[in-house]
Amino acid sequence: MDIKLLLISNSKTFGKGYLDHCTDEIKNFINGPKEILFIPYALKDYDIYADIAEKKFMSLGYGFTSLHRHKNKKKTVQNAKCIFIGGGNTFRLLNTIYKEDLIKTIRRAVFNGTQYIGSSAGSNIACPTIKTTNDMPIIQPPSFEALSLITFQINPHYIDNDPKSTHMGETREQRIIEYHEENDTPVVGLRENSLIRVENNRVILKGTSGAKIFIKGRPAYDLYKNTELPFKQF
Repeated sequence: MDIKLLLISNSKTFGKGYLDHCTDEIKNFINGPKEILFIPYALKDYDIYADIAEKKFMSLGYGFTSLHRHKNKKKTVQNAKCIFIGGGNTFRLLNTIYKEDLIKTIRRAVFNGTQYIGSSAGSNIACPTIKTTNDMPIIQPPSFEALSLITFQINPHYIDNDPKSTHMGETREQRIIEYHEENDTPVVGLRENSLIRVENNRVILKGTSGAKIFIKGRPAYDLYKNTELPFKQF
């Protein structure tokens, strides 16, 4: 079963516009004219968010529509050629997807050939659960279980420990170690400006900053661009 995913750590990077740092990867992934179906549920104002995403994707030559402007949402998802879910609050995003009863619909569409692009929160919900998000739980979804498009977890915006820092709170690495005290699923600490491409049953790390791999019971280690991640797809 070959599914096609592009999972991006961040939508914005310092000094660049929306998705500018990964534009070439997006164009290479989509590879041809398609209409993008945007799911804007990670932010409160769907219209403003959709306008931002629409401007970007139309500048690249793609058609664009936002799911919140469609009455029959399930049918719209079923007919989509490429879905994009952007960043924002992961708990709000997942809660609304449950509210609209779209978990199975999105998952079925992707496993039937719809391309999926996620950024930040959109990458979080591609995982088995949202337990490795950085976001505050501003709303409680019915479950932490997400789309399960991949077999591992992602921690977007991963930040390495700074030995010179005087901050006494937990580092990101410590939080992921805590996650593994209660859970077994591997975690990819995906640094900003990095992304994961899943295609042809391969999981490839792309971008410029690399990632840190956390597997329960083993020392964490770094991987860099154009490296195949050690995870099987379904």
